[in-house]
Amino acid sequence: MSGDEDFVYDEATGEWISASEAAAKASASDEDVVEVRDAVGNILADGDQVTLIKDLVVKGAGQTLKRGTLIKSIRLTGDPQEIDCRFEGIKGLVLRAEFVKKR
Repeated sequence: MSGDEDFVYDEATGEWISASEAAAKASASDEDVVEVRDAVGNILADGDQVTLIKDLVVKGAGQTLKRGTLIKSIRLTGDPQEIDCRFEGIKGLVLRAEFVKKR
């Protein structure tokens, strides 16, 4: 073990690993990121604003979201076709990416 190399704590394994090993792990995990695209092919990211491109009936809420409705601050779920968002009066709203367009 050399004295000039930095070590960082890896929370996933609970072990101390070298900084170069941690950087290699981080770049490998970046490659696993799922691309989520809206209806016209724009790449979506956490925090984006989207607009609905068609009327959607929300099951369980007894409400219809109209075309053109602005949804602020979306969150990606890891699924390439689903985005998590909040809208007034509807908790736990998950929309399909094919029904939204990035603003």
